[in-house]
Amino acid sequence: MGDIIVDGTVKVAFVPTIANLAAPTVAEVNAGDDLQTFITADGLVGYEPETAEVDTSGLHSTFDTKGPGRASFSGTMLRFKKQTGTDTAYSTLTRGTEGYIVIRRYVAQATAWTVGDDVGVYPIACGELRELAPEANTVARFEIPTMITQQPDLRAVLA
Repeated sequence: MGDIIVDGTVKVAFVPTIANLAAPTVAEVNAGDDLQTFITADGLVGYEPETAEVDTSGLHSTFDTKGPGRASFSGTMLRFKKQTGTDTAYSTLTRGTEGYIVIRRYVAQATAWTVGDDVGVYPIACGELRELAPEANTVARFEIPTMITQQPDLRAVLA
């Protein structure tokens, strides 16, 4: 087995409407906006769940046991490179905008969305735009907080 190189293998879309989180359609995802070209290399932030531990030990226990508790996400956001002219992310992902972030990993990002693709589907609401301070030797950047509004489907398949 070989290692998976992630460079160029992550595709991210903002999709306004999805009927079934477990099986979004290619048409629904294509109706959204592909964002991976505008997201910085480190700009897909917080889209990894954390699972709380539940103590399952009893009074009689001589060893602490745990079980999986609630899963949660924190600090989810997208960091973008500011674009000249029409900047889709800047103008679309405004405070209060709701929709879905769809993420496909480990397939060349230039590959079209395809039936059978494994994707993560995250229902989100956008927070307030955050312009980042200028820095030497970098592009202009901004961040959009993306609060997850209901349980995502991390193992969805495109229909």
